[in-house]
Amino acid sequence: MTETAYLLSDRGQRLAYVASPGKGPLVVFLSGYRSDMDGTKAVHLEDWARRRQRAYLRLDYSGHGRSDGRFEDGAIGDWASDAAQVVRHVAQGPVVLVGSSMGGWIGCLLARRLPAVAGFVGIAAAPDFTEDGFWAGFDETQRQELMQMGRVALPSDYDEPYIVTRRLIEDGRQNLVLRSPLPMPWPVRLLQGSADTAVSRETLLRLFDHIDSPDLRMTVVKGADHRFSDPACLALIEQALEEVLACAS
Repeated sequence: MTETAYLLSDRGQRLAYVASPGKGPLVVFLSGYRSDMDGTKAVHLEDWARRRQRAYLRLDYSGHGRSDGRFEDGAIGDWASDAAQVVRHVAQGPVVLVGSSMGGWIGCLLARRLPAVAGFVGIAAAPDFTEDGFWAGFDETQRQELMQMGRVALPSDYDEPYIVTRRLIEDGRQNLVLRSPLPMPWPVRLLQGSADTAVSRETLLRLFDHIDSPDLRMTVVKGADHRFSDPACLALIEQALEEVLACAS
C-alpha cells in the first residue's frame, strides 16, 4: 500500500494524498461532500489501477479525512483549489478526472482550470448542489437562520446532520457550472442510480445536456443508490474508465 503524502497548500494547510505510479494518463479520484479518499470507490479504483499499472491519485480536501482544517470552515472554491494544487503537484501529463457526488462538481471546475484533462467520469455527480439543492430546498425560516446565524443544520441519510454555512452557499454561487457553457472536448461518462435520493435525475439530465463533448454517454442503473458502490456498480465504473482511457491513452 502506497503511503500517505502531504502537500502544503496556498492557505498553509497540509493536504493528504496517495499517489500510485504507473502509465498515464493519471486517474484522479475526487470524493464527495464529507467523504474522503478512504471510501469504497476511491480504494477500489486504486486497486484497479495498480493491477493495470495505471497512475492513480486519491486525495483529501481540507477539512476532510487526513487533511488539515475544519470541514465547516470550507467551501467549494477551497476544495476545488485544494484538488487542483495536489493534481498539479503530482501529474506529469494528462489526467482523467473521476468525480463522485460533490467530486463531480469539483471535476467540472478542474476541467476549466487544469491544462491537460483527457477525460471525465461522473458518479452521481452533484454540480451546483449548494444552490439548486440546499438553498432551493430551504424554507423561509431556514434561509433566515442561515443568513442571520451563519449556519443551519440539515438531516442526513448517511451520517450526523449536515451543517450548512452561509459561506458555503455564497462561495457556491461563485463556482456554479450549470449557468455557463461547460466544454469538455474529451470522452465523458456519467453514471447514476435510479434510487439515488441525494442527487436527482433532473440534475443528471441537466449536466448531460449542458456538457459539450464529442463522446458523452449516460448510464442509469435501476435500483442503485447514491453510494453507487456495490460490486455491479464498481464494475460499471471500471468499464467507464476503460472506455475513457482507451481514447485518452
